[in-house]
Amino acid sequence: MTTSASLPAGPEGAITGDTVTNRLVEANERYASAFTDPGMDARPVLRVAVVACMDARLDLHAALGLELGDCHTIRNAGGVVTDDVIRSLTISQRKLGTRSIVLIHHTGCGLESLTEDFRNELELEVGQRPAWAVESFRDVDQDVRQSMQRARTSPFLLHTDDVRGFVFDVRTGLLREVDPA
Repeated sequence: MTTSASLPAGPEGAITGDTVTNRLVEANERYASAFTDPGMDARPVLRVAVVACMDARLDLHAALGLELGDCHTIRNAGGVVTDDVIRSLTISQRKLGTRSIVLIHHTGCGLESLTEDFRNELELEVGQRPAWAVESFRDVDQDVRQSMQRARTSPFLLHTDDVRGFVFDVRTGLLREVDPA
């Protein structure tokens, strides 16, 4: 697999040439030149919302066999169900017709090595304490269970009977389902 990590790098690993953002904009121009409006609705065809970690190793569409328009994808650090994820899921269900929620955490997550002390460090550095929690964890299965529970008990979500949680193995590409009990 070729990734941007395999591109020539300069001193200290910096990507040489234009900025990364410029490269992304140029890639978009190439994409747009061949783009044809697929005529899709914003409602996901499979009526599912996937909540996953933002980790760059997770290619969710490929790993789950998804195509454009199949699902809503909500990503954050850890794939944790936070208030903002509940906001997105609520809109997804109530206004765009999703019925199922799939939660995906993964092995080797960076949140396993952080603590809430990160907030203290930020406060010392910038002079303001973040309002958000780090949501770090030590046990990925337990964190998946906690996220499932948050989704299942939210008063804002209409459909909580099909909430399932998984751990994606970054070495094998396989999902392992987490028992909610």
